[in-house]
Amino acid sequence: MARVWTILAVPPIVFLFIIVGASIYFGVRTDGDGQTIGNNVTRSTPYILLLVQIIVLFILLSVLRSDNASLRNIGWQAPAGGTLWREGAIGGVVGLILGVLYLSVLSPFLVAAQQRFGDYVPPGEMLPALGAAVIPFFLANVVFAPFVEESIYRGYALSRLLPEFGIPGAVLISCIFFGLLHWAGGFWYIMLTGIVAGGVFSGLFVWRGSIIAPFAAHLTLNSIEFLYVWLKISR
Repeated sequence: MARVWTILAVPPIVFLFIIVGASIYFGVRTDGDGQTIGNNVTRSTPYILLLVQIIVLFILLSVLRSDNASLRNIGWQAPAGGTLWREGAIGGVVGLILGVLYLSVLSPFLVAAQQRFGDYVPPGEMLPALGAAVIPFFLANVVFAPFVEESIYRGYALSRLLPEFGIPGAVLISCIFFGLLHWAGGFWYIMLTGIVAGGVFSGLFVWRGSIIAPFAAHLTLNSIEFLYVWLKISR
């Protein structure tokens, strides 16, 4: 189980180290001007997200190699009696529903919660940060994130947590660490990604017994989020 806890904890720590590294880099270049450092880090957010996903992917592959396992062993195949197309369709429908909820309910709730209860990320700051560089954001959020995060949090970790903690405990642990990966978005963003997205993706994995459906749901949701950000910043 040591590798499971490691693979759960390492991604948000990697994210933190890269943010700190970027802050130090911009601090040296701007002679320690705090406002300028913050602005530069914000503009670099899509690149930072992409770098995090690539590093975490290599960590996952290293862990799998240590376990003498492969991506196929962690659920990248259709379940017995199912097909890739069917699993993809199920996940796609769920992801579409989540995407509609994100646009109509979750995103407005996030801003309202930040305004009413406070947060360490100012309300509305995440959107321009994500849209600071469209291509890196697309690569990080649409190309890499669904594959890397589903492989780690559902395929590798959740499948190994289930025998130890049962469905409720395993899902809870997976959701907590999945939410923590998104700590840069603020406390309420952690809660939304962990509870709502993480809960749905974990439920799909337990129900379908494969990563295909949660991956398709994750991909659909992130694609909708990307289009939303892109349309917002292109106005």
